[in-house]
Amino acid sequence: MDCAAKSELVEQVRAFTGWVGAGRKLTQTGRITLTDAKTLVPLLGTGDVIDPVIGDRVFRTRSSEVLLDLALVVECAKVARLVRKTGQRLVPVKKNQALLDDPEALWLALFTGLDKLGEAFLPTGFGESLLRPEFADGSRAALTSLYKADGAVGISSLCMIVWNVVSAPYVLDDVTELQRETLRITTDRDTKHTLEVLRRLGAVTLQDESAELTALGRSGMRRLLGAPEAGDPIYQVKITLLDMEGLPVWRRVLVPAAIRLDRLHVVVQAAMGWENYHLHYFLDGQTHYGEAEPELQYRDERQVRLDELVKPGGRLLYNYDFGDSWDHEILVEEATVATADGHYPRCVAGQAACPPEDVGGTGGYARLIRILGDPGHEEHQDILRWLGLDDPGQFDPAGFDLDEADQRLTAMA
Repeated sequence: MDCAAKSELVEQVRAFTGWVGAGRKLTQTGRITLTDAKTLVPLLGTGDVIDPVIGDRVFRTRSSEVLLDLALVVECAKVARLVRKTGQRLVPVKKNQALLDDPEALWLALFTGLDKLGEAFLPTGFGESLLRPEFADGSRAALTSLYKADGAVGISSLCMIVWNVVSAPYVLDDVTELQRETLRITTDRDTKHTLEVLRRLGAVTLQDESAELTALGRSGMRRLLGAPEAGDPIYQVKITLLDMEGLPVWRRVLVPAAIRLDRLHVVVQAAMGWENYHLHYFLDGQTHYGEAEPELQYRDERQVRLDELVKPGGRLLYNYDFGDSWDHEILVEEATVATADGHYPRCVAGQAACPPEDVGGTGGYARLIRILGDPGHEEHQDILRWLGLDDPGQFDPAGFDLDEADQRLTAMA
């Protein structure tokens, strides 16, 4: 809590909310008036420059819109739902004012709401980067890279990661080299600005052209990803592929007891070795849970937690690929608690390889194994080509690599 209370951005948001008081008038475009901005910039210590002097010229500030660091504080207060715009006024949200006395909860609200803030503090118009319209994905990519690292990460590496993510939705083949370079420069600029905002929040430290998550930042990432804190409930689950006669295929995985079913779906995919090509559902014996698609008429899996449905000793059915219809039993073997040095989800045991996608279900898989084991079979070479193998020994139905399964889970998280 002490670290959260000392966060520069938390302190600024608290001071701004106090300044709003019972309410403040906004401009017709819904922004802080320039008169109020001239009070707020020194009051909050945002560092914005009003009426900047360049050379021997004074460039008059016409609107608070260009004061991006002040805009960040204002939007942070909105994201935390401490204030809201109503008509041409900014007013407090009275039911949420308790956040002001809980720095840790306020910090978490700001950290988890970061992906909504890009348009507040990144420049628009001429010189706009690709990070601004793709801020949610770009900022999450940077944070995830920092979270997965054991120590500091070079800022140049983070800029490359963000560029690869935010440029992916765009076709840049037809732009000139100068245009592409300009986009890259502005995106790197805004990536560094985002890291500076995270520093002000207390989530990262910046030093020697590198960035590293603080303990507070790591705690925030665990919350953002749904990972447990030390002492939180953990379920040990055994995921078993059903109807696999003579070749049991299963994985034992530690997951947060409160994991949402949409996240549990990804855990099953990663632990088993599926490639998430097809539809799926969970069944608790009465209700189907899956993606929120109207035609499927499933209950939204994003709204349901594992511990709400199953206690130790209980089971869920998970079906993947409605064509091949791979049924899995998810058995909650026992409950335990997360340790400070543990990572979750984590695969701790397993047996046998995951069947290939689109092999034709359990029957098709059994037939594939028979053909692979019979070099004289007329379809032997066809099966090898279909699998992309040169030799049948390259696929071992009984093979299982625990480290590989756990790495897939780490990458998923």
